[in-house]
Amino acid sequence: MSACCDHGHQDHGHGPTGFHDEVRARAYRRVLWFALAVNLVMFGVEIAGALVSRSVALQADALDFLGDAANYGLSLAVVGMHLAWRARAALVKGLSMGAFGLWVIGTTLWRVHEGGVPEAHIITSVGVAALAANVAVTVALFRHRAGDANMRSVWLCSRNDAIANVAVIAAGAGVWATGTFWPDVAVGAVIAGLALTASVDVVRRAAAELRQAKSARAVPAAAD
Repeated sequence: MSACCDHGHQDHGHGPTGFHDEVRARAYRRVLWFALAVNLVMFGVEIAGALVSRSVALQADALDFLGDAANYGLSLAVVGMHLAWRARAALVKGLSMGAFGLWVIGTTLWRVHEGGVPEAHIITSVGVAALAANVAVTVALFRHRAGDANMRSVWLCSRNDAIANVAVIAAGAGVWATGTFWPDVAVGAVIAGLALTASVDVVRRAAAELRQAKSARAVPAAAD
């Protein structure tokens, strides 16, 4: 995880800076609408694949798609708003990413208790489709990755999803090669780790931006 970048923290004001910020905000909204649509479609595809294959990795990845769709919708709602509102939205997303990671850990433990071998070919096929979708979203979001905590959280979601999809494909291959559920369970743990790591990064950045916004409000008050 890279350190917080200074650019992208300016409030949307008037004049040249405000104009360029508004142009950037419009471009970011278009990317978010694209990401939202892709994630909703892939949630449907993956949850169907998870039910048919009985794969915990696909189930976790499907719910990740749904969570990301909700996050993109929240990001659309706060684009162009004051830094404090964007930081609050990022804080909500960071906490939701952490909750998702904990849920995956619980699901993975239940899978170990339940047993049974999932359908390897379904896991791999759906994983390839999900990877293609997330790579498209990640490429579209690439230019916005170094913005504020809200933009950073969206970028991290997409990047982590692409990494998780590679792991899902590997899980399918591992289940096929070993005839056991352990590769599927291992991928569940990897996805949980990614979610928890990203959660810490986003929450820390959002908290710093909330302090920054509070300080910015306090300066004019002190001057009065």
